[in-house]
Amino acid sequence: MLKPTKIRSFSTIINATRPSIQEVEIPSPSLDSQFKIVQPENELGNSLYDATYTKLVQSAIHSGCSVHGKLVQSHMLKTGYNPGLFLHNTLLNMYLKCNEPDLAHQLFDEMPERNVVSWNSLISGYTRLGRYFDAKEVFREARVAEVDVNKFTFASMLSVCAQTGDLELGKAVHGLVISSGVGLDAFLTNPLVAMYSKCGRVDQARVVFDRCDGLDDVSWNSMIAGYVKAGLHNEMLRVLVEMHRNGVGFSSYVLGSVLNACCSDFDRSSVWGKLLHSCSVKLGWDRDVVVGTALLDMYAKVGDLDDAVSTFSLLDDKNVVMYNAMISGLLRGEENGDAYVKKALDLLPEMQRHGLRPSEFTFSAMIKACIACKDFEYGKQIHGLVCKNNLQSDEYIGSVLIEMYSMWNSTDDAMTCFDSTRKRDIVIWTSMIVGHAQNGEYERALVLFCKLLSLGSRPDEFTISTVLSACANLAAARAGEQIQGYSIKTGIIESGIVRNSLIYMYAKSGT
Repeated sequence: MLKPTKIRSFSTIINATRPSIQEVEIPSPSLDSQFKIVQPENELGNSLYDATYTKLVQSAIHSGCSVHGKLVQSHMLKTGYNPGLFLHNTLLNMYLKCNEPDLAHQLFDEMPERNVVSWNSLISGYTRLGRYFDAKEVFREARVAEVDVNKFTFASMLSVCAQTGDLELGKAVHGLVISSGVGLDAFLTNPLVAMYSKCGRVDQARVVFDRCDGLDDVSWNSMIAGYVKAGLHNEMLRVLVEMHRNGVGFSSYVLGSVLNACCSDFDRSSVWGKLLHSCSVKLGWDRDVVVGTALLDMYAKVGDLDDAVSTFSLLDDKNVVMYNAMISGLLRGEENGDAYVKKALDLLPEMQRHGLRPSEFTFSAMIKACIACKDFEYGKQIHGLVCKNNLQSDEYIGSVLIEMYSMWNSTDDAMTCFDSTRKRDIVIWTSMIVGHAQNGEYERALVLFCKLLSLGSRPDEFTISTVLSACANLAAARAGEQIQGYSIKTGIIESGIVRNSLIYMYAKSGT
């Protein structure tokens, strides 16, 4: 049996947590009054009734405080009371619900009698706490002990297989479901569909779905989510139509998932998206947070920015996510001129008027808008807000600030932003190196590149291309040869952009 490490006996554990008390008062929120155990030390031999102990343990479950449960078990141990199977299972459930799985397993090992509820409680508890390996091990031992497992056991194990991507075990559990004859109703169909979908076998999920005795709305939603994850949009839409014909209501989650799928290349005309928009209006979902955000994001991604703006204006109680989606959508209209980008710039003051606090993504997108319309003065104001909100160390904001100041020929300010960034990935380094190179500061670009190498970071092909261009402008063929050697050693030489930069460097150096 799976044994937790360094677990003492229950009498030792309980006594360690039990204070020196002449009076123990245990609140029970599930009862009209509180149980009060007032007993002198020499009268602890009197046990309570089984029902009383059970209610006290259940109160500990409701309060989420395992100390109360430990005190109840301490009293049982002191009085020599022998709890029955039901009370043992209640104690087991209490320890799992109070996030003490090791104590739960210790109790499980010491139980004189167990039934399928005991095994199911331990498996589902480990699953809820994310201890999937332990859940698998308990299931394996249940099979070895020839426990007559039921559909609750199977459902928990299918959830474990879905979370861990364990297709082989999932297929084995599916086989046990069939051989046990429990019947394939919605209770088991839903975790089976989710398991196969998350393991990349949406075809098997559809077979299970089609053979189910009684589908519910979760079954349909799970099947649609599986097709969305697999990128099989046509099949997803067929299921959606079939779902509507069967009179199953849509949820905001399903509509949001399908609308997000409509943003992809399979429906650039947004025909399906508009049909779903009509359905959502009819069903009253168009002003829902999830559906509304998905709608405006869908219109923005397919290029219907006017429809995106109209959808956004109709939404009530806008939150930061909605504003971020709208700003991001308007930035996609950059190729149509500055009109849409300037609309994006107006959204930040609007957010502030509504008392919303911009996120890191909001500031990053707003700085990109300033770069797009070359409004550097406004960009400096946003930089001030970034510092006011103590976000200057964010790597995404730092990257776009470096790009903005470099375009503004202010590499010193860009370098200040670079130094303020907490996590410097290769994108940040490349942005700063490119900034120096764009402003004719080729030597500073090479110095920064050498510093990058000294820190053990690996530059990408864009960084190499930039420093090769800097070598070309400095006519520093020797430095270019060293960078070429590094490119050959790391395999970056295979990139077309690096090869072109090498040709340019050698041609400009006259070699």
